[in-house]
Amino acid sequence: MRAEEILGQFDAAAEAFVFPDVGHVYYYAVEARLHGYRDAERWALVVEVVGYSPRAGNLVDVLHVFGNCLTQGEPGLDNDDFLERVENWDEIEDVDEPEMYHGGPVVIRGQAIAVDAEPGDELVDVLRELTPEHRELLLADEGELRRRIPADLPEVLRVDKWHQPDVVEQRPSESEVYRQIAEVLATGDLSRYAPTQPPNTHWSHWPDSGSL
Repeated sequence: MRAEEILGQFDAAAEAFVFPDVGHVYYYAVEARLHGYRDAERWALVVEVVGYSPRAGNLVDVLHVFGNCLTQGEPGLDNDDFLERVENWDEIEDVDEPEMYHGGPVVIRGQAIAVDAEPGDELVDVLRELTPEHRELLLADEGELRRRIPADLPEVLRVDKWHQPDVVEQRPSESEVYRQIAEVLATGDLSRYAPTQPPNTHWSHWPDSGSL
């Protein structure tokens, strides 16, 4: 495996608009996580971007899946990579004022979460308040992560905060973080991941997310 080949897959995904975009204009940024997997012959990367989508009418964990050993689908996204998290959306969104909170707990994975919010508050603010206490409910479980990658492929890297490039301005292969991740996936040397840029995956760094 060569880092250049891995980066080539990332760049091709960016050109096809299926590379992770924390600042996506259709999703209000909420949370993110990155998972790297490898062994001597195989590699995979799963990047989760959780966002509130008014169009979908839900809080969605979008899984971006890459690798040389995918068990189904192509690198990037397929229809089943969009995981809706809120199970009682029709109850928490005000039917007369879309994108506004109606009231009651938010149900995720069968768990009713009481929120410190008032009817009429913006839903994006209510959903962002679910982190960090309930972030694990928003992010993918092992079964969801492994849907398109081999179950026996070891996870070697998990990152909760990193410097995500603006894919409109910068190719993944030009990004310090993704160059280093490619080196880790190609060599198995975890010391290759030593970023110097400050993390920017917190939603506050992406004020234009969800703007359309």
